Amino acid sequence: MRVAVVWNEPSDLNATIPDIHRATITSLMRALQEGGHETFLCEGDKGLLTTLERFMPLDPQARPSGMVFNMAYGIKGEWRCSQVPTLLEMAGIPYTGPSPVAAALELDKVIAKKLVRDDGGPTPNFQVMRRGTESTGDLRFPLIVKPRYEAVSSGLQLVHEPTRLKQAVEEIVTHYGQDALVEEYIDGREICVALLGNEELEVLPLVEHEFGEREVRLITRDDKNHIGGAEPQKVCPAQVGCELTTMLRDISVAAFRTCLGRDYARVDFRIDRSGQPFFLEINFSPSLNGTHSYVRAATAAGYSFSKLANRILDLAYRRHFGIGIPGANSC
Repeated sequence: MRVAVVWNEPSDLNATIPDIHRATITSLMRALQEGGHETFLCEGDKGLLTTLERFMPLDPQARPSGMVFNMAYGIKGEWRCSQVPTLLEMAGIPYTGPSPVAAALELDKVIAKKLVRDDGGPTPNFQVMRRGTESTGDLRFPLIVKPRYEAVSSGLQLVHEPTRLKQAVEEIVTHYGQDALVEEYIDGREICVALLGNEELEVLPLVEHEFGEREVRLITRDDKNHIGGAEPQKVCPAQVGCELTTMLRDISVAAFRTCLGRDYARVDFRIDRSGQPFFLEINFSPSLNGTHSYVRAATAAGYSFSKLANRILDLAYRRHFGIGIPGANSC
């Protein structure tokens, strides 16, 4: 089958380190080829549909002759993650990952947290701020301050006192041009849950970020892009008791359903000193880099990278057509 891998050339706007993202795309293309597919890499820009028409022309029934593995984060704007899914929906081209609505929920941390909270999921107390002089109400310091719509920990700050809050919020608004999400810092462990599937969800082994003796027990942008010193170590499977494991699984599956997940996702949690989990965010386009959490979890579950990539593709194909990919290699 023809598979177009759609991405966006790395830039400051999609907040990723170019070499890491390019290496991931290269590995993905190779994995799909091992699955027996013909691959083509293209940019998720205004010319996307014209490019796809050349690679996968319509068949006699006016259906696309292939599908898209969507790795595009969008170019600009508050809802940039929805841009490529919207184009593909309009053209009737099947693709992996979230719908336009789910992609928007993934990017908007505030709405996602409200949906999960309203569905009974625990999340740190939070507020949205534009000036930093708003009343903090019942929020307890220290506080995490971060942009509402960004990824890979961009702009994340830990604020210990009210006098610093105004400056932190102003920095977010000025640099990113968006509201600041201000939430209580949960002192404790950080664990993520990787999900794979649609009607039936496979919960992969839990991954814990072990901070060791680090004073700041947070995952920073430098940590995620492997350019900082003494970055947290990923422990998989995480050493978690049965009761907490069940809670994390249940909250993750519920968040996936509530936020309209498809195919695969990663859910991030903080666990306080008493063992209470708190939902942080859900990522419907988790990094498929081999050193990152989602692939670590899949590897612990017995997936090679090739098997994982082709499994995601097959899940999307089944969701769209109701059957598995004809003649595909299982890898």
